[in-house]
Amino acid sequence: MFTIVLSSIFIAAVTSWALLGALIPQLSQRLLDQPNARSSHRQPTPRGGGVAFVLVGTLGVAWLASWLPLICLPLGLVGFLDDRHNLPATLRYGVQVATVVVLLLISPLQVLAIGLLPLLLLLVAATAVINFTNFMDGLDGLVAACMAVVFAVAALTGMPALWPLVGALLGFLLWNWSPAKVFMGDVGSTFLGAVFVAVVLQQPSWPQALGMLLVATPLLADACLCVPRRLLAGQRVFQAHRLHLFQRLHQAGWSHARVAKIYSINTFGLAVALLAGGWLWVLAVAVIVVLIGVWLDRRVAVPFSVASARA
Repeated sequence: MFTIVLSSIFIAAVTSWALLGALIPQLSQRLLDQPNARSSHRQPTPRGGGVAFVLVGTLGVAWLASWLPLICLPLGLVGFLDDRHNLPATLRYGVQVATVVVLLLISPLQVLAIGLLPLLLLLVAATAVINFTNFMDGLDGLVAACMAVVFAVAALTGMPALWPLVGALLGFLLWNWSPAKVFMGDVGSTFLGAVFVAVVLQQPSWPQALGMLLVATPLLADACLCVPRRLLAGQRVFQAHRLHLFQRLHQAGWSHARVAKIYSINTFGLAVALLAGGWLWVLAVAVIVVLIGVWLDRRVAVPFSVASARA
């Protein structure tokens, strides 16, 4: 079994890396991301590179008889079209809602029995996770590294078919780590967010679903805490900005790699807690991770008010 796991990771990583290497010249011609005032990069960089791990991960996982990424594949397609043509937000959100509805219907958690209002709140929360994952894709290697850890712990706790997706993300990271040669784009970030939602909803019990959700605390807490701060500041929350903690750490002088490392290391610590002690342990570690984030926000990052004034 160990040999099969290593083989699936290695094959997916090499395939993703090679495919992306072949695609980058085309993406540079058609999907070149030009830096602007809100960008964290200074050089024009192609986006849409997530198509490599979407294709390789989906095919690899399907080969191991799991259909979850296939359900999320429409989001990858819409994300790719959005990277190219800037699709209307209503269309993008409609596809997210449709995808989440399917994931809710096939969930072993029997979500249809929880009542209409909780079900609607769960639907909104699930689409929020997809969008939060997209929002957090703003520094080299950040989302890809964290999600590789999340899917690895999911594979270790009952979903081994996800190993090819882990490998595909590692192959992508060879191009996306700082200084990035390519960005994943919406095609990658929305797909990863949807697969993560699928992983959470496929847990056998609500406590285990909570534990899996909390493994992604570094990404989700940053996004969750930024939204109410922007609302309280009277800002339009759907407008692009540079106010997430990861962005303000970068503005304070931290490199892309340093920010990505601290987020992924904290995600790894949460994964270890889940493997070692279950959801109660990961809940305790998640509290510590949030406190670390608060300390970084207060002591290291550019203050929220200052960053807002610069926007």
